[in-house]
Amino acid sequence: MKNTFTMINNRTNESYEFDIYDATRGPSVVDISSFYAKTGMFTFDPGYTSTASCKSSITFINGVEGELRYRGIKIEELASKHSYLESCYLLLNSKLPNPTQLKEFDLELRHRAFLHEELKNLFYAFPYDAHPMATLSSATSALSSFYFEHLNISDEDEYQEMARRIIAKMPTIAAFAYRHSVGAPFIQPDIDRSFTENFLYMLRAYPGGKMRRNSNGEEKIRAIEVKALDTIFTLHADHEQNASTTTVRNVASTGAHPYVAISSGISALWGRAHGGANESVIAQLEMIGSVENIEAFIQRAKDPDDDFKLMGFGHRVYKNFDPRAKILKTLQEQLKDELNLDTNLMQIASKIEQIALNDEYFISRKLYPNIDFYSGLILTALQIPKSMFTPVFVIGRTVGWVTQWIEFKKDAQAKIARPRQLYLGK
Repeated sequence: MKNTFTMINNRTNESYEFDIYDATRGPSVVDISSFYAKTGMFTFDPGYTSTASCKSSITFINGVEGELRYRGIKIEELASKHSYLESCYLLLNSKLPNPTQLKEFDLELRHRAFLHEELKNLFYAFPYDAHPMATLSSATSALSSFYFEHLNISDEDEYQEMARRIIAKMPTIAAFAYRHSVGAPFIQPDIDRSFTENFLYMLRAYPGGKMRRNSNGEEKIRAIEVKALDTIFTLHADHEQNASTTTVRNVASTGAHPYVAISSGISALWGRAHGGANESVIAQLEMIGSVENIEAFIQRAKDPDDDFKLMGFGHRVYKNFDPRAKILKTLQEQLKDELNLDTNLMQIASKIEQIALNDEYFISRKLYPNIDFYSGLILTALQIPKSMFTPVFVIGRTVGWVTQWIEFKKDAQAKIARPRQLYLGK
């Protein structure tokens, strides 16, 4: 049997053969790279719903079964048994670190977290009330002007240095962007703190290192808070060829600096249909206001003549329960107990979740709660401002973007991204 796919043009009765390539996991693909040359036509696939744009060995998703793996390891194992930095090392090196490697990786990131003194001046050029995502994207792009060296694609050490630098600095850039947006003085990284704790510290601390009190009247960052945020970073680390990752790869294809490519990914992530969804979930819960108002909004979501959509439900890829959402659902319950949380927003969210998981309308359409439904609630519980929800996503996803950039640059068959079109003009 031939390992090919035959297509027939019923207008001309001509047939064409294309090679089939098998994946190690997931669907096989038909290589249609010669389709235009053979047929004189283009394929038409808006949104790339059936198009594989690259070969990759980084992340695998099975949307039907609700499965997510980084380098072959299930997300459930990584989230429960390993730290975010271990997941970063795994994505970059295709293996989990041993204790010595993890310690070296951790120490390097701590020392690379500081920003160039001249870069800090850039923040003052932005309006005081600028959204942190706008500042974050711009500052990341500007970072390329400080590290403009040409990368040698045959030198693994250069790639690792480039990747570790941006991973380490992203929490600092994000924290500075937030503090500028509220007129607060910048807090420098503390090399005695871990990656995740350091981010919370840079958000919360006052000059001199004194911490503002949390909801329990304590001035320290609690271990449960660090664990919760670290888990969120892990769950966001990579997610195959989503919109922002595809943007990073497309910009990479032009030969642009990696930090410019990552800046473009940040901009793509900001959209409310992508990473901005977690912020939209909280905004919608606040709009609903109370448990008594839920039914009216549920009916609006079901009304085909109403453009209202219930945020935090359904996913482009997952047609089952998002495995990341399952992990965060459990984490939310832990936070509720350990931080004594029973807020109005959580009560509203819990009721909506209960209805959606038992309502035929949502079940038949496979509209399960997604990661954004739970992440916004958890970040709220961690007293992270709503405007920082998507920057938190950026911090977690940076390792995925830079890993995808490296993989693209190492692909000898990679080409500049250049989709074609179905022209309908005059």
